[in-house]
This record gives sequence, C-alpha cells and structure tokens, in this order.
Amino acid sequence: MNMGTTLRPVLSEQNKYWIEKHRYYELKHFCLQYPIWKKAYVSLDGLSKRPINLAMFAATNSHSDPTAKCAMAKAFYAERMEMVESTAWETDPELLSYILKGVTEGVSYSHLKARLNIPCCKDTYYDRYRRFFWLLNKVRQ
Repeated sequence: MNMGTTLRPVLSEQNKYWIEKHRYYELKHFCLQYPIWKKAYVSLDGLSKRPINLAMFAATNSHSDPTAKCAMAKAFYAERMEMVESTAWETDPELLSYILKGVTEGVSYSHLKARLNIPCCKDTYYDRYRRFFWLLNKVRQ
C-alpha cells in the first residue's frame, strides 16, 4: 500500500483551495495522528470501566483526580477526532469515508480506487482532498 498521498504541497495562489505549504504540512501531520487518538480514546474508555487502572494517571504524592484526568484526556482526543470527521463530512458527505482514509492514513487515490472502489475520478478526489485541508485550515486556528 502506498502510504504517501502524492499531491504537490504547493498550489498556485490562484487555486481556490490554496493554503501556505508549511501550513498544509502542519494540517496533514495533525490528521495523520488520528489513528493514535482513536486508539488512545478507546484505551481510556476501557480504563474508565476499571477504576483500579486509573491509578496510572495519578501523580505520586499528589491529590489529583484520576477520573477527571481520564475524562480530560478522552475529551482532548474526542475533540480532535470530531474536528477531522466533521470537516471531512463538510467536504463531501458522499466521499466521507474515502477522504478520512486519505487524510488520516495517507492512503492514495490509487489504493482507494483499486481496493475500495472509490466512486469518483482522481481529479474529483484530489479536489475534495484539497478542499478538506482548506476547510480544516479555517477550523483549526
């Protein structure tokens, strides 16, 4: 599987979805953390069901609240996942799952076409891909 989406990071400033090259890379790397957030969120969910394991969140000799720390961590991950998911939905509800795979796993159009039978052409996909980052740029200040 080709993990790198081959897309030029620099678009013409005349392009309707133009964002600065380094900002694009920042947003791209933000999205590539999605699987990590999801795994952490799920593991925190499991911890909240077993209070004995919450001790790992408590600092030694402190009066911290491990349940609150767990809840704050879950909220942190949930907020980021929701930001990526809602931006993908706003980008194109019909291509939502394909856009999410592309931006969160680095899956290329070729892979989406060959393995997942994406229902659009390459130009349409990359237009939506660019639109996703343009919208995310607005949301993630």
